[in-house]
Amino acid sequence: MCGNNMSVPLLSEAVTVPGTEKETAVVIFLHGLGDTGHGWADTMTSIRLPYIKYICPHAPRIPVTLNMKMTMPSCPESPEDEAGIKRAAENIKAIIDHEVKNGIPSSRIILGGFSQGGALSLYTALTSQRQLAGVVGLSCWLPLHKTFPQAASGSGNKDTPILQCHGEMDPMIPVQFGAMTAEKLKTIISPQNVTFRSYPGLMHSSCPQQTPVLYTTLHVN
Repeated sequence: MCGNNMSVPLLSEAVTVPGTEKETAVVIFLHGLGDTGHGWADTMTSIRLPYIKYICPHAPRIPVTLNMKMTMPSCPESPEDEAGIKRAAENIKAIIDHEVKNGIPSSRIILGGFSQGGALSLYTALTSQRQLAGVVGLSCWLPLHKTFPQAASGSGNKDTPILQCHGEMDPMIPVQFGAMTAEKLKTIISPQNVTFRSYPGLMHSSCPQQTPVLYTTLHVN
């Protein structure tokens, strides 16, 4: 693989779990508020396949209002900060472009994330001209939802499968928001490609019951 990671800001400091043989696919997974790429890199390591590279970027540390204005990792700084969301999406698209330039077709790249990371994954995929292999959003929502479907007019992912998983006891992002997001997605892409799964008793986190689903979804054949 070639290319200069330093030219892609989020990639230069991302946690990368390399393949153990020739890499022919990539999973990019974005963490949520207050986390770093390390947490999800451990999860990716537990379900890895030898031909897939897993990239878990660190979100920049910027002030947010959710946690009493403490500086915590955020992606982007406010759920409806249009400029911040678009800037963050461009940073993720730059990672995708970098992997494509290094020989991985975009159709073999999966984009996913948890909470704010999942929200950014949905927005990035829907506004990207590159066709991805799939999108995964855990405990998340669609940012700037009022700008769709117009914002997705040039999207290459109208037929890309999207999986959403959401805890039914989530106190931060109620499961109803996740369900509403799924219905919104069905008006933007092919409805049959949208899958929404809810998990009884689960709060704002992932759970072992999601592991088989993630294992299947995050693997590019």
